Amino acid sequence: MTVVAPPAERQATRRTRRSPRTLLLGLAAVLFGLLVWTLLALAGVQSLPNPLQVAAKAGRLIADGTLLQDALASLRRVLLGFALGTLLAVPVGFLMGWYPTARALLEPYIQFFRTIPPLALIPLAVVLLGIGEVPKIFVIFLAAFLSSVVATLQGVVDVDRTLINAARVLGASDRTIFLKVVIPASTPFILVGMRVGLGSAWGTLVAAELIAATQGLGYRMQQAQLYYDLPTIFVGLITIGVLGLAMDRLLLLAERRLTGWQERR
Repeated sequence: MTVVAPPAERQATRRTRRSPRTLLLGLAAVLFGLLVWTLLALAGVQSLPNPLQVAAKAGRLIADGTLLQDALASLRRVLLGFALGTLLAVPVGFLMGWYPTARALLEPYIQFFRTIPPLALIPLAVVLLGIGEVPKIFVIFLAAFLSSVVATLQGVVDVDRTLINAARVLGASDRTIFLKVVIPASTPFILVGMRVGLGSAWGTLVAAELIAATQGLGYRMQQAQLYYDLPTIFVGLITIGVLGLAMDRLLLLAERRLTGWQERR
């Protein structure tokens, strides 16, 4: 008699089997990128530094503590802006999705500000909030908030009405429906919105650090630009990419843990 593994076990097995292959493909992609980068540098494309020059520069910046200080300063700004943006976006998105009146009142403002790049608000932020840390964090907060709030709203709106009606037939209150049906069904959308918001936060960082910064990866890259210090610019770019990728993987892990009930390919 053939024993068929439960779906959850089959899914876990497929993930396990795919894992080494995925790692190998990722490593191959990195090596291919380094090869292309090296060839372009050898060809003398726009005085492009080669990977060894960038690695040597990174070593010097790590040795004198500059890279660590800049990374921590930028990471603090991104985490604060992203956390504040997400914490506000989720309840606002639920409010707009659950109550049509709130959606009618708030959605025009959300969509209006979505069409304005957060970077365009930097002059206004400087005038209203000064040149300290607050305007930097505010611009990052706005980028994360606008991405997350739309995703949360869409998640609530797209909840299967059959589930809600079935819960009502069984006598569930609005509070129970919201906690047991709407929130779980919206969680995948919220997490996707958080991932998009995190990318927006990192994407806004460099411009945010134009505001009278003395530390930060964006600040260091802008200073390097003045002296045509391409290796330092590359170190900043790679550091931002690595930190952003690590945070995105953590969110992806949380998504898999919190939405394990979803069927995946």
